[in-house]
Amino acid sequence: MPTLSTGFVRAAGYADKVRRVLFARAKGLDPQEIVRAAAEFNMKIFDIMQKRKVDKSDVVRIRCDFNIKEGKIEWNWDTLELEVYTREERPLLSEAMKEVEESREALRELVTELSGLSTELMSIAQKINELVNRVRREHIGEEEKTETETK
Repeated sequence: MPTLSTGFVRAAGYADKVRRVLFARAKGLDPQEIVRAAAEFNMKIFDIMQKRKVDKSDVVRIRCDFNIKEGKIEWNWDTLELEVYTREERPLLSEAMKEVEESREALRELVTELSGLSTELMSIAQKINELVNRVRREHIGEEEKTETETK
């Protein structure tokens, strides 16, 4: 099943792009049929864009499968995808990316601090272990002396 895919295009120019893509995808078909199918498709997209309040300066990407039966283009409307990228989303996306980067930096600093604390704790644990061993040696040594003296 062939697919019409406009790629990214300004909403103001989608109709021309649909017509050009359809002529390329349906080579060999009667040009009047291609123009008719493009007009039908563009009217449907126009209605959807009006309902969704898509601005002319927004960027859209449109995809839809179609069949060619007996020289006629039939749209498979169930496969229609209309992606809209608005100007308003760009600043939001930029702000979100800034927040993500700030969070990453905070996490890097936290990991560095935790790594330092971990190293300190390992050093302290080693010192405690050495002290425990020394106390054991000294204590065990005293017990051995005491046991040998009593014999």
